[in-house]
Amino acid sequence: MPMPVRLPTFAQLADPATIPDDVRASLDGVDPDAADPRNLFRVHWYNGADRRSRVDVPEHVVLTEELTGVAAPILVAYGNRFPMIAAHKVLAAYACLAPKLVSGEFDPARHRAIWPSTGNYCRGGVAISRILGCRGVAVLPEGMSAERFEWLERWVSDPADVIRTPGTESNVKEIYDECARLADDPANVVFNQFAEFGNHLAHVTCTGPALERVFTSESASRPGLSLAAFVSATGSAGTLGAGDHLKERLGARVVAAEALECPTLLYNGFGEHNIQGIGDKHVPLIHNVMNTDVVCAVSDRSTDALNVLFNTDAGRSFLADDGRVPVSLVDELPNFGLSSICNVVAAIKVAKHLELGAGEAILTVATDGAELYASEVSKAVDKHFAGSFGREDAYRAFADHLAGASTEHVLALGPRERDRIFNLGYFTWVEQQGVSLEDFERRRSQDFWLGLRELVPEWDARIEAFNAEAVA
Repeated sequence: MPMPVRLPTFAQLADPATIPDDVRASLDGVDPDAADPRNLFRVHWYNGADRRSRVDVPEHVVLTEELTGVAAPILVAYGNRFPMIAAHKVLAAYACLAPKLVSGEFDPARHRAIWPSTGNYCRGGVAISRILGCRGVAVLPEGMSAERFEWLERWVSDPADVIRTPGTESNVKEIYDECARLADDPANVVFNQFAEFGNHLAHVTCTGPALERVFTSESASRPGLSLAAFVSATGSAGTLGAGDHLKERLGARVVAAEALECPTLLYNGFGEHNIQGIGDKHVPLIHNVMNTDVVCAVSDRSTDALNVLFNTDAGRSFLADDGRVPVSLVDELPNFGLSSICNVVAAIKVAKHLELGAGEAILTVATDGAELYASEVSKAVDKHFAGSFGREDAYRAFADHLAGASTEHVLALGPRERDRIFNLGYFTWVEQQGVSLEDFERRRSQDFWLGLRELVPEWDARIEAFNAEAVA
């Protein structure tokens, strides 16, 4: 490593108020986009809009009926407050790497870190690899947004460390195949977010309590407010782990969202889509399927169209005209990237399906912001609006994909449906990836998932020991 690196514990990332005073003071002059080791202590939900300051309640927005068409308030926490990549996936990357780093399974002096991803996770991994002074290799589909590749080209030490696999968002198997090839070299360590339980545990222990604080803050001014559901696109299923915490603490249903064009969980389906960042055509090993209550599918036509509506003058003008949507809310819309919009549309569909009222909230996250998808706006205009987007197009996008969001393709899961989805994972993990049947099956029991949490204090103790040695 080029310099001693001090690592945050999971407990400190869950509650940044516990970060040592000297570390917090040293952060004042650190650019949140710099490859500076101190930025690891910003890998949490409590950064302000400037990504430098710290807030007591995670930054979020309350989406109201004027925009969503449903009475239930939809609370959305902002992932673009995280450092370096402006997306919350940097937390998942850190959570996958830190346990292997402090256990000695990963040595930055001799290993390359391989980061399989459909976009943000590999950016987080590359950023942390650079901080550690080692080579980080991003493995992602060639069809992802231009902005992701531009970022990676700025951060990798060698252009060869960005590996483009065939296909687009749905082609996760091709990523696995490339990682299997890379794993033949003992110098490469693969951090597979879909199978690393550190990803799940970071969201149980950090994201879940952060979202609980968002809800508690809002409920203080809304007496009697309850939390009906937590919604997250499946992706690696890491963020869905926050739902385990919210179900235990607040009784929330856990809702997994996916693309209608590739409805793996809903219909055992397949296909291609453009909701970048959510992956599919398999069930992640770290998805606690037996604790998931609802599956909801969202079309990429909706996310494409709403990306245009939220990020063009014509769209924003339509929303704000005649007080249709408060200007203050319209001004928040650039905080939503494609998967963030997917989460919002899924929340609307679930609110309608469950017939929720004004006293029943839904929580979700905006994984990243619109800046990662600027190039996708013109593509969507060409694809869905014949090359131009005006007021009538804005009306149609709003009417079809917000006001007109339907309860189609929403399924409440009973024991049989949970078993069906769980069993589907067999073909990826046992047949293709070599997980033992015993290890695969033990994930049916909630005792397994609760038992995993015992690892976190063990990891934190090792992190503290690592820090003591690093700064000695």
